[in-house]
Amino acid sequence: MGYFLFFLLAAVTVGAVLGMIISKNQAYNAIFLILAFACMGGLFALLEAPFIAVVQIIIYAGAIMVLFIFVVMMIDVRSGIPAEKKKWIIYLSPVLAVVLIIELILSIKGAFTLPVSTAIIKAGPTDLGRLLFTKYLYHFEITSILIIAALVGAIVLVKKKEKE
Repeated sequence: MGYFLFFLLAAVTVGAVLGMIISKNQAYNAIFLILAFACMGGLFALLEAPFIAVVQIIIYAGAIMVLFIFVVMMIDVRSGIPAEKKKWIIYLSPVLAVVLIIELILSIKGAFTLPVSTAIIKAGPTDLGRLLFTKYLYHFEITSILIIAALVGAIVLVKKKEKE
């Protein structure tokens, strides 16, 4: 049963990502991305990592997708990209492609190396929570303030666009 569920979730994840790549509608892309994140949460649950599975679903499929929906609402798709911005895209895209290929190579290399310490692997959600709210409390609060500022900024931009 475990193998069947794994292959089912993996197939749905790959299908959702392919649907997101093929689809030209931003709303459908957001829905495909939510489906892919939810299936990834299911895969983490199968790996007996319930904390990561719940975080994957709540953070990615929830919070980040809400911000993505705000971006979709702010962009006027019918107007297209101005010609002067297309020039920058043509020059910037090969640079970004090289950076992404380097990151992919480094992540594949890191996937096949053993971790230096196994203490990180044995840490549970309580240890993570303790670290997050003691040693990294300042970083956690700054991140939450930045997310709230981005949300308020998106709302202000949408309200400005409605008035025009």
